[in-house]
Amino acid sequence: MAVPQTKDELLKAIHTNFEKLLRILSRTPAAQVTDKSLAGHAKNTQMSVKDLVAYLTGWNELVIKWLEKDSAGEPVDFPETGFKWNELGRLAQKFYADYDALSYDDLLSRLQSVKEKIIQQIESRTDEELYGTLWYQKWTMGRMIQFNTSSPYSNACGRLRKWQKAV
Repeated sequence: MAVPQTKDELLKAIHTNFEKLLRILSRTPAAQVTDKSLAGHAKNTQMSVKDLVAYLTGWNELVIKWLEKDSAGEPVDFPETGFKWNELGRLAQKFYADYDALSYDDLLSRLQSVKEKIIQQIESRTDEELYGTLWYQKWTMGRMIQFNTSSPYSNACGRLRKWQKAV
């Protein structure tokens, strides 16, 4: 899929990749969702399917935080307060821990809910707001949203397909 350049393309990419992700996740046996047999986001680590969903949820909730801060005229601390871009493995580990107490089904529901909040945020903005000006360094708001929604959904699909073939 081409990199989205408009609001409509961004919405389509998110919907398409999220639906693919849900189809793949639905084929994962419940008994395997907590097995730490997937390559983790930090070097030399393992994660579970549940951890992968926690990672996606964490990033989606960060996107909402960024958009809400921006709308309120507050500075956005990219990627997250206390983390630098070269510490994303550590941030992934934080996401795994943050959502560990949730059941897998509750975590999936939370991911679906936050994805819908992102859709609402996108729908409330114009193409100009999303793609007409730089928002963070050399990236537009739309591109930053895509980097942390549709792209990771697609990446997760690849990871899961590879993992499902191996197990």
